[in-house]
Amino acid sequence: MPGLLKKSISATRSATAVLLCSFLPGQFVGAQVTSQIGSSLGSRLSSEAGKRPAQPATVEFMPDTAKPTTDPRILHMISRFTFGPTQDEIAYIQALDSRHDAKREVDEWFEQQLHPDRLPMSPGDQILETRLADFPALELPVDELLARFPSGAMIRQSANGKLPIPDDPYLYAIYRRHIAVYEDKQTKKEQAQGKAESAQMDTAKTEMSQKTGMAAPQTSDSVATPAPETAKSTPDKTPDKSLEKPDAGSPSRPAYSDLLVKTVLALPPAKRVHRILFMEPVEYDQFHSALKGPQKAQLTADLNPVERELIADFDNPTRTVIEELQAQRLFRDIYSSHQLQEVMTTFWLNHFNVYLHKNEETPYYLVSYERNVIGPRALGNFEDLLVATAKSPAMLLYLDNSSSTGPDSLVAEKQKQRAAEGKATKATPPGLNENYARELMELHTLGVNGGYTQKDVTEVAKVFTGWTVDRPQTGGGFKFDESRHEPGKKLVLGHKIKENGQKEGLQILHILATSPATAHFISQELAVAFVSDNPPPALVNRMAQTFLTKNGEISAVLRTMVHSPEFWAPESYQAKVKTPLEYVVSAARASGANITNAQPLVNALNQMGMPLYGCVPPTGYSDKADAWVSTGELVNRMNFALSLATNHFGGIKPQWAPALPQAATPAEAEQSLEAQLVPAGLSEKTRTAVLDQTAPGTPVQPQAKIFPPPVADESFIVKPQNPAAQQNALDKQNAQIAGLLLGSPEFQRR
Repeated sequence: MPGLLKKSISATRSATAVLLCSFLPGQFVGAQVTSQIGSSLGSRLSSEAGKRPAQPATVEFMPDTAKPTTDPRILHMISRFTFGPTQDEIAYIQALDSRHDAKREVDEWFEQQLHPDRLPMSPGDQILETRLADFPALELPVDELLARFPSGAMIRQSANGKLPIPDDPYLYAIYRRHIAVYEDKQTKKEQAQGKAESAQMDTAKTEMSQKTGMAAPQTSDSVATPAPETAKSTPDKTPDKSLEKPDAGSPSRPAYSDLLVKTVLALPPAKRVHRILFMEPVEYDQFHSALKGPQKAQLTADLNPVERELIADFDNPTRTVIEELQAQRLFRDIYSSHQLQEVMTTFWLNHFNVYLHKNEETPYYLVSYERNVIGPRALGNFEDLLVATAKSPAMLLYLDNSSSTGPDSLVAEKQKQRAAEGKATKATPPGLNENYARELMELHTLGVNGGYTQKDVTEVAKVFTGWTVDRPQTGGGFKFDESRHEPGKKLVLGHKIKENGQKEGLQILHILATSPATAHFISQELAVAFVSDNPPPALVNRMAQTFLTKNGEISAVLRTMVHSPEFWAPESYQAKVKTPLEYVVSAARASGANITNAQPLVNALNQMGMPLYGCVPPTGYSDKADAWVSTGELVNRMNFALSLATNHFGGIKPQWAPALPQAATPAEAEQSLEAQLVPAGLSEKTRTAVLDQTAPGTPVQPQAKIFPPPVADESFIVKPQNPAAQQNALDKQNAQIAGLLLGSPEFQRR
């Protein structure tokens, strides 16, 4: 299927994709950036290379090809440390210095961002508060979250009598429904297994009869069914006929399910929730399947957040938690004024990656992992962050350290003793697991070339035996289990680790956090994320030195980077390619969209290959262009841009408000929208391509039916007609131009 999809995309690619996407890869090549963007200072810096380091105070960006509508220094700063420039953010920075000195403005803005608690409340923060208020469950501790939105494991345990069902009547109804669904699946599974075993027995008997020449004996399944009048009566398990859809040949009587939907939707909110939660399984299935698109929106439109969560919980508890987790991440990235904190939260979530679907409990633990572990420490101390992730149940479960047991631990020795005495033993201890130890050194601290050996990995794994999770299926927290800890001394990276229980792990984390190899590895990752795909070694070395002298203070390392000449060098300007997450969020921010439903953005990220919390390997997603630049990926981005701009995503309403008269030409509209969406400016090549595609008679369509396509017609051509029709035509024209600008190569760089 993927091959067929690529062929379909290739066959249906429009002139828009050819004009705008065909030269994207070339513009993303770092060696070409300087020649395309250039700057008056760039020539001077090149001529002075090797004489003396350029001083950040004198750096100016004066691009020749693209003509920015905002000071390039401001654009460069916020393109790296926010999820994309907005007109409000630009205006805020410009107001920070009365002399309109761009350097002073960006320095002041950056210092404010390093202390997000000091930032004033912005309109975006107010919107964010409103959006997050729709997710009250995300504020719950993990154990309460699991009890409120039961995982599959909790439902199975409740069905088997190992966990009590909550007394709350609504939660009781929710558990009752999911237990019924689980038991129904089990019954069907057993029936299917029984039929398979019966078929195997019949086959075996038939084969034996053929060998012996005797007739196969009858089984209970092969006995003739008695006539109805003599058959033994059995309980009728068929659904009540009143709940079934009547015969299609009786149009005079509406289907019960349709009447049920209308009746339930007419109820006031509280009674509507009560009616749904106490439906019988058959009735709910009919109700749910009969709901149409507009009715689904109507069902929850006037419910309060808790009531909406109850309805979603009744349908699918785990999916509800996942959707809220993903939505809150996008809302924070789009609306928060604490942009640097959100950018760094994303950076560390990727660095200390945890895969969403590792097991049934991981989505619930990820809520706490982001809220309590990563977010508050994103601009703090690296060692604090490292220790917090090491103790996080999300990380312990993801990299399997929760099951790691020392080969000579008390638990293992007891098992050996019982086995030697011939006594029954419990399940064999899982043994030593090296996954966390290896990734701790390779990905979290030292790096792949950090100077450790396989022996070090094994010794570190022994150190962390006993670091586990208490009652993971019900949301327990970190626990150190002394009985599973490997006793004795360990030798790690030349350091002798005395037997000291849990403190051994803390000692190792300190050694790793303060290692020069770790300082260099973390600095390299930060420079790749915020400077260029191949950052200058001199910059990385200075950042690493700051890391060591400032004891791993993340904000200090960021300051060193921002105040370096390499950060402000012309070849760094617009040199980074946006990841899918950066692209989707920056498009939403630039469009000024009112977003009440983040699911279309989540779906777009899935399509672009970067699902939120969805990276399976512990490496996390790449920050480099070569992972994201391909013809197929660029087509996906163009599809998304056009669908967003032309208002084809439910719950997302972009705002295109250029100050233009109704008689504005496409060129005038493009100029106004370019200032809003691409303040860094377009090349003449891109601008010409955009205007060519908005010429009369040129329809604009996505290249494949990946996202809902905008309607292609000529109604955007402004013709003499009534004012309402003229405004509608102008709006369509602006939307189509905006979509092309969001898909432009310049917008996809940062």
